Amino acid sequence: MNINIQSVHFDADRKLIEFTNKKIEKLEKFYDHIVGAQVTFRLDKSSTEDNKIAEIRLEIPGNHVFAKRQCKTFEEAVDQVVDALKVQLTKHKEKQRGE
Repeated sequence: MNINIQSVHFDADRKLIEFTNKKIEKLEKFYDHIVGAQVTFRLDKSSTEDNKIAEIRLEIPGNHVFAKRQCKTFEEAVDQVVDALKVQLTKHKEKQRGE
């Protein structure tokens, strides 16, 4: 799977990139036909603590799966996005099987 990570308005450190890669690679347990992942990290301009945004778009054959979360830390946002993607991938897999 090809994982492309982009950070907007800041430079993502190696620790965040490695954390994100590990989380995304675990998604292959739920759906093994993932072609690629586009990850975008952004800092919201608001003054609230929840100003870190993580977006992940997975490319799967014939479709795309997308989730976005805004949290206090990028790691927390990635965790929540990955959880949302697990649900979407499971539903997609069940749909394909005709369940």
